[in-house]
Amino acid sequence: MSKTFQGPSRRAILTVGAGAAAATAFPMPAVHAQTKELRFLNAEPAVDSVRALRVAAAQYEKEKGVKVTIDTVPSGDAYTRTISAIKGGRPYDISTIIFAAHVLTLANEGQLTPITELVNKHKWGKRILFPVNGQHYWYMYDYNLSWLFYRKDLYEAQKLEVPTTWAGLLENCRRTSSSDGGNQRFGMATPIGSNDATSWMSIAYMWAEGVSLFDDAWKNTFATDENRKRTAAYLDFFADLYKTMPPGMTQAGFGQITAAFSSGQATHAPYAGRMIEILEQRAPQLADKYGMMPYPDSAGKGAAVNHGYDGWVVGKTPMAEEAVRFLEWFSDAHYINFLHSAPLHFQPPRLDIYDDPRWRAHPLIEKHAAAVKTMQGFLDDPKITIRSIDTEGPAPDLRPAKVFESFLIPEMIQNKVLRNMASDACVEEAVAKMNRVIA
Repeated sequence: MSKTFQGPSRRAILTVGAGAAAATAFPMPAVHAQTKELRFLNAEPAVDSVRALRVAAAQYEKEKGVKVTIDTVPSGDAYTRTISAIKGGRPYDISTIIFAAHVLTLANEGQLTPITELVNKHKWGKRILFPVNGQHYWYMYDYNLSWLFYRKDLYEAQKLEVPTTWAGLLENCRRTSSSDGGNQRFGMATPIGSNDATSWMSIAYMWAEGVSLFDDAWKNTFATDENRKRTAAYLDFFADLYKTMPPGMTQAGFGQITAAFSSGQATHAPYAGRMIEILEQRAPQLADKYGMMPYPDSAGKGAAVNHGYDGWVVGKTPMAEEAVRFLEWFSDAHYINFLHSAPLHFQPPRLDIYDDPRWRAHPLIEKHAAAVKTMQGFLDDPKITIRSIDTEGPAPDLRPAKVFESFLIPEMIQNKVLRNMASDACVEEAVAKMNRVIA
């Protein structure tokens, strides 16, 4: 859940999704194919990312005689723009999609071209391919996993060990909190509002504890006695963790969390590799003082990172065949250049990239080799769970998407830490809402 996370919204799955079906009534103009132009919708608006795509587009036109037009929008607007283009009769040949349910909707409405052969050319990390009815429609270009950052220098100063349990993390948050000359440092910064940030950054403790929402038969496992008990224990822990946080976490988004850590306001904070790039840019004095760890469980037996991902899809357009050829060419000739536009944030989902000397040659990847090894370890370690609300269940489906959009889990957290409800009652209300949402 890319995230440059500049406020992306995954809402409007149900309202916008219906538009794809209606869009089939619009004819696609033949002139689109005749002009030999590919239209590419990019949702990575950072300057370096746009530049990498435009350089690739210019080279493709020079080599192949096919113009590639790059349109760029914020990640939260990509799906809406994709649907609008379909309804307008001029769909994008390649679009960026950041939500599994959106791919499912477009594929089921016949708006996408399968790219199974291209996907199968590579070996991928765990839980990153999301086939629909046995076909691959998504070329995943990065993981956006969320893990915990901590101040390694403060740990060393107080001789603290990296925690493997909730109790250990809570103790470290308490011990690294301080008020020195009016400059207060908090133990943890993590959001609790009804927003995407909370759903991405604050709940992987539950995945580490073994909580699930659906089983392989789409049974609501969140409602089972075992998961209710595990979730209630998580809420008890989170209520204590909340006491070590700065004020304003109900309104916190992605930027506030990175700012809290990079400014030294918080000892611990969740995020993806973007945090390291932010430290390099805004707080170079901390760029060698961070550590990384997965979210722990209560007993030290499990650990997790929260899932996040981004990918490109090929539309069902007159230029679809050329679009697939472009993606195949791009994946060999320019994909690494694109990854280098956010070298620590764009974590490769293709496993061959980690051993590619071209990718490893980037100065930041070389400098932060230990962090890169940790990131790769999240994929290699069978003890690390990778889950997210929207990827729960055996396959892409609108049910977990509806749970995500309902913000029932962030609301459950708020009931505990803001309304001081009993944990069992918080879970009961969340289960009831989930049953209504997926009915």
